[in-house]
Parts: sequence; C-alpha cells; structure tokens
Amino acid sequence: MTAPTEETQAPDLLYSEAEEGLRAAVRALLADRSDAPVVLARVESATPYDPQLWKALAVGIGAAGLLVPEEFGGQGASHREAAVVLEELGRAVTPAPYLTGSVVATQTLLALGASAGPVAALLGDLAAGRRVAVLAVPFAAHAPDAAQPAGVVAGRVEGTVTGVADAAAADVLLVPTTDGLYAVEARAGGVAVEPLVPLDLTRPLATVTLAGAAGTRLADGASAVAAVRRGLLAGAGLLASEQLGVAEWCLAETVRYTRERHQFNRPVGSFQALKHRMAQLWLEVVSARAAARNAADALATGSPDAPLAVAVAQAYCSGVAVHAAEECVQLHGGIGMTWEHPAHLYLKRAKADSIAYGTAGRHRETIAELVELPAP
Repeated sequence: MTAPTEETQAPDLLYSEAEEGLRAAVRALLADRSDAPVVLARVESATPYDPQLWKALAVGIGAAGLLVPEEFGGQGASHREAAVVLEELGRAVTPAPYLTGSVVATQTLLALGASAGPVAALLGDLAAGRRVAVLAVPFAAHAPDAAQPAGVVAGRVEGTVTGVADAAAADVLLVPTTDGLYAVEARAGGVAVEPLVPLDLTRPLATVTLAGAAGTRLADGASAVAAVRRGLLAGAGLLASEQLGVAEWCLAETVRYTRERHQFNRPVGSFQALKHRMAQLWLEVVSARAAARNAADALATGSPDAPLAVAVAQAYCSGVAVHAAEECVQLHGGIGMTWEHPAHLYLKRAKADSIAYGTAGRHRETIAELVELPAP
C-alpha cells in the first residue's frame, strides 16, 4: 500500500455524530424488540424473523435504504452508516436479513449502474422496505471466486444453490447464471426453498432449487459477474462490523459477569489470570474495530485499496469474534454452557461468520496476491 496522498487520503476511523445517532436509534429498537429472551424464543420457533421488527428497522429507521441513492427513494448514505447498523445487529445477534438483503443484494444491483428499468424499480422497493432481495449464492462464497451456480434453458432458470443465507425471508432471488443475472420471484412456480439445519440459528440457511423458474434478466454475463463480485466484497467488508458487534458484546458481558461473580469473597474478575485474558481480548477488539472501520470507510469512499482493506478486516475480525465468544462461554463457567444463556448464540454466530464470504485463510491469500512484496 502507498502512503496517503491527495488522491489516497488517510481513512477516517472515527464515528460521526450522525452515525452515533443512528447507532442510538438502532440499539434502542433492538433493546426493546430483540433482547436475549426474544431472540432465544425466535430461534426455537419456526419463524426466526420478526416482520414487525424488520419493518421498524427498515422503514421506521430507514436502514434498508442506507446504501440506495435518493433518486431511487433511499437515504443516500454510505457503507459507514450500514456498518453501524451491522455492529448493533451483531451485538444483539438479531435474526434479520440486513447483511444479505440491504448490503449484498443492494450493492449487487447498484453495481449494475442502471438508472431505470427493473433494476431501478427493485432498488426502490428494497429502499422502501416493501421487498427483500437475496443473492442466491452460498453464504461461504468468496468475491474473487464469484460463481454462476445456475443456468438458463429456453428462457427459464435452472439450478440448485445450497447454503443460501436468509433465502426464507426473500421476496426476490438474484440468481447469477451462465447467461447473466436474473431476478426470480421467491414464491413463483418452479422455485423451492428448502430450509437447512444451520449452526447459527439466528441466520437460517436454505437450499434453493430452480426448476424452470421464470425470471427477469437484469444484466449480461460479464456485467453480472462484476456486480456479484462487488456485492460479495461489500458483504465481506461489512460482515467485519457485525463480527465487531459480536466481539464487543461478548467482552462487555464477560467483564460485567466477572465483576459480579464472587469466589473466595472477591470478584473473580479481580484474579490476575482473568485480568490478563480480558485485557488481551480488549486489545483484540480495539484492533478489530480499526480494521472494520477501515474496510467500511474504504468501501464508502470507493478507495482503490478497498479489496485489500476488506481482506485485512476479514482475516483479522473473524478470529477475534470467535475468540471473544469462546472466552465469554468459558469465563461464565457452568451458566455459559446452558441454553438459557445467550452466550451460545454469539459463539455460533461468530463460528458461522468465520466462514462466510471467504474464510480468514482465503482472505490472507487475497492479501498476499494484492500486496506487492519487495524483492529479496
């Protein structure tokens, strides 16, 4: 990477007043409608998503349209604001199709550059919260390897995609095919969405089977591949903010619990060994915040270093979220192992996120490919 110049300014890692205001609004909503008992009850039911909560988040707060320009009815904000929403959703492990719908699918559509037609109409629906779109690729798909899992036969979409996140909540599926990108109604004939049993119950996965489904062609092959890569890149970059939210909750909850839990007439958090573990975790969380904010800022400003910033954020934040969740479970002792305590939800979210949009190892390979190392 080059030193900051007039063309490549230093990233802004701080939160603006508007971003903090957005955070406060989202956090208040989730505290009221998506606290731990509510999330636990939701994941034990057949309907993990709360439509009323999604409406309040998407429409009431306007989070669904943050990335959508005002000309399409959106807020005209940036990835920085969307990252703040994802931090709070990660902090509450809320089941909501925000990352997959309002970030990945929306960014994919925006990358097509259409100012009218079905793309613009769909963007307007997404921004208004009237519909939810999901990119029909495996949740583990990595941006540089964006595939075309389906084909088109006689104008109809055919194919099977396994491990699609939030497909059950989708009204529209964006399906990459060998002939381009198609928009397929999720409840149309020839479309089957079969739920899978995921590790992370707060983000359901499904197998999507398309058997002669009718679809609207949004882009040709080359444009579709570029758009899907852009969508997955944004998804990976802002997933780091969700992982940051998971890690922050785990650290805060662990510190709170070890202050209150007494053993030998003193708080267990006062024991030197536990102090060291939590101090180390705090350092990791602070570093994760810097990496996540750098990725969000790079995406927001269209920096040419965005792919590198995203790869660095994912390579680091994945491990921090998992470590924080593991420490949370362990330092809560026996209570941390129970179903009633939400710690297991955070561990499962962290583990599932660690392989989403590319593993940390795959992102490290991307870093090696992007960074020009000096000759020995």
